[in-house]
Amino acid sequence: MRKLKLEELNRVSLTEFKSQKKLPVTVVLDNVRSMHNIGSIFRTADGFAVEQICLCGITAQPPHREIEKTALGATQSVNWIYFDTPVQAIEQLRANGYQIIAIEQAENSIMLNEFIPVDNEKYALIFGNEVNGVSDEAMEKIDACIEIPQFGTKHSFNIVVSAGIVLWDFFSKVVV
Repeated sequence: MRKLKLEELNRVSLTEFKSQKKLPVTVVLDNVRSMHNIGSIFRTADGFAVEQICLCGITAQPPHREIEKTALGATQSVNWIYFDTPVQAIEQLRANGYQIIAIEQAENSIMLNEFIPVDNEKYALIFGNEVNGVSDEAMEKIDACIEIPQFGTKHSFNIVVSAGIVLWDFFSKVVV
């Protein structure tokens, strides 16, 4: 078996990416503190061609060297917008027809493997702070909550791992 060379990957250009059809998902980062996590989520969002990222609260904004270390240019391909609070992002997204879903461990959460996205629906997926998770203010405004099943001794995944798992799941279930 041979690894493919970069030129064999047939990646789209930045211009082509900007105009291609996107996964009907917006990622909302609720007070994410690590710039490496932010950059990695940009890169993951690029890989799954999400519509946009909403950066909220203390979440750092590009351009920043520490974000770019892991984003590797994805801050140029993925559209993003900043909001002072996650509630402001939620209100705007809801007004634009998005279903608001927290990725969190909560009462009455739906296990990710049991969640079936509806065709032609737009989703805003909220990922929370590395220590405190999705803020209480945001949790009060959501339409649903998805939980990633876990079977080990730790109580949570890293936010980037969670984003990768959830975005892959949506990508595999939604017709783009």
